Amino acid sequence: MIRTLFICIALLAAPALAQELNFPTGARQISDRTSALDSYDLPTGVFADGAIPSRNVEGRVERLTWRLQAGSSTTLQILAPLRGQLQAQGFEIAFECEARNCGGFDFRFGTEVVPTPDMYVAIHDYRFLSATRGDEVLSLLVSRNPPDGYVQMIRVTPLGTQPAPTLVIEETVEGPAGLLSDLSSTGHVILDDLHFRTGEVALGEGPFASLALLAGYLADNPSTRLALVGHTDDTGALPANIAVSTKRAEAVRARLIEAHGVAADRIEAQGVGYLAPITSNATPEGRDINRRVEAVLLVN
Repeated sequence: MIRTLFICIALLAAPALAQELNFPTGARQISDRTSALDSYDLPTGVFADGAIPSRNVEGRVERLTWRLQAGSSTTLQILAPLRGQLQAQGFEIAFECEARNCGGFDFRFGTEVVPTPDMYVAIHDYRFLSATRGDEVLSLLVSRNPPDGYVQMIRVTPLGTQPAPTLVIEETVEGPAGLLSDLSSTGHVILDDLHFRTGEVALGEGPFASLALLAGYLADNPSTRLALVGHTDDTGALPANIAVSTKRAEAVRARLIEAHGVAADRIEAQGVGYLAPITSNATPEGRDINRRVEAVLLVN
């Protein structure tokens, strides 16, 4: 499986010169919050004396986030290639820090972060950098919640300068998608394009790429079955959470049957409530991540 994601950003007036950020395999854009005119406080130093030193900039503000399959990669391993690509395009790194040196909790909650579920930041495991190129400024925030990694980019193009073209996402796919590779290699996969709020069991209209991939996989592998397992955060009593998680899994099963033509006897649905978290429920971000449905491969 080869899946390459390029974020092409023209940073100069010359059309031939563009910035390409080559993300790791399996990355996908989660959100794009672009404002034609807004302001951003660009951090320029670590948290100290009760504040984060910053430079206020105004102009077109782009706030974008990505989720990627980080595996065992560290935040530095995620950030370093992106930093190198920025420098190759003429950006100067103005400031860079890792969680502990940044100021930990104080820096994390003192700087701008796109809200969950579009961005996740582990208090003790993140890296930040700010960069400049002429009047243009840019910041990257990288964190992990294994097996996922998260990247946030905020870019400000001042008014009166050559407007930057809209970001163009180009993907080339060869072979099976990353979700199916993970399912085959590990026996289970999180359906991370499905999202449930606390207590909710309804599945949105979609379409959901993960369900189309699962349906195709079952069609190509007629001897296999899937178990859909619902999970919740730890809000409320266990019996209620098991009921909610079961209904979420059943909603996904029904969508596969009704919209994708999967035979009912090839998928089952169960719920385990809050008994199998993948991160702490102590934060809103953690609770959001724990509310999920996983597909488990059944081969016997």
